[in-house]
Amino acid sequence: MNINNLKKICVAGSGTMGRQIALCAAIHGIDTYLYDVSAAALENADSWVNEYLAGRVKKGRMTQEETDAARQKMHIASSLETAVTDAQLVIEAIIERQDIKEAFFREVSQLVDKDTVLATNSSYLVSSLFCDAVENPGRLANLHFFHPALVMRLTEVVSGEHTSKETVAFLEEFSKLIGKTPVHVEKEVDGFVVNRILRALKEEAFWLAENKVCDPQMIDIAVEMGLNHPMGPFKLTDMSGIDITYYQQDKRYQASGEKPKGYDLIREKFEANELGRKTGKGFYDYTEKK
Repeated sequence: MNINNLKKICVAGSGTMGRQIALCAAIHGIDTYLYDVSAAALENADSWVNEYLAGRVKKGRMTQEETDAARQKMHIASSLETAVTDAQLVIEAIIERQDIKEAFFREVSQLVDKDTVLATNSSYLVSSLFCDAVENPGRLANLHFFHPALVMRLTEVVSGEHTSKETVAFLEEFSKLIGKTPVHVEKEVDGFVVNRILRALKEEAFWLAENKVCDPQMIDIAVEMGLNHPMGPFKLTDMSGIDITYYQQDKRYQASGEKPKGYDLIREKFEANELGRKTGKGFYDYTEKK
């Protein structure tokens, strides 16, 4: 578990977060295998990588040589075994459901070396939930990136009671290696640090909208101009995905029996499949105006 021995990583899940985490590592010279159970999702991610890198050259942010090098380090893998074999780190970025993540870690644990570091990018599901699925759980932790992962410079390295100091050190050094600043969260708490603070702000905004105090667009303007935030809470929810917010809120509702602030507002959007940018509509309309 030495960062100097890092030669290959796997990122599982080729959605918005997974593909960006993988490309970030590839840009920094690490052989990165992006895996997904969906062939169509992998094909979409591969096309996105090419478009993103071409855009960086066009904007003068990267040279053609740099993007060619990144492309050579970025591998698309339809087989989990191929993706994780000989990897020193596996980062899970799949759907935010405990049962699916647990099944994934159970399978991966049988395919990798006993000291391969296993990390979940989950925003809310702590790694201790998956201890029983993993042999040698000392190598298991949350490594939480922020959206968009190619731009945001922070990671949260979250220790469970099972997580070894060596795993924390490895994930901190990996974060630095790919240009991020890691924050060590020493206890598993719901929402970790950033999302716990952000959740309080967002739910107050949801309450204001749900109670017709102010509409979402006006609340965003107020937060952006009054608090100097780069993005208001509704724009941010659209960007990260209203489904993610719904799953988080519903989990808390089921556990406590008490609806979080704005629960009905978020559920209405979720049930209408208005999930934000990914579906073209959320609190804002992202479809092309004709």
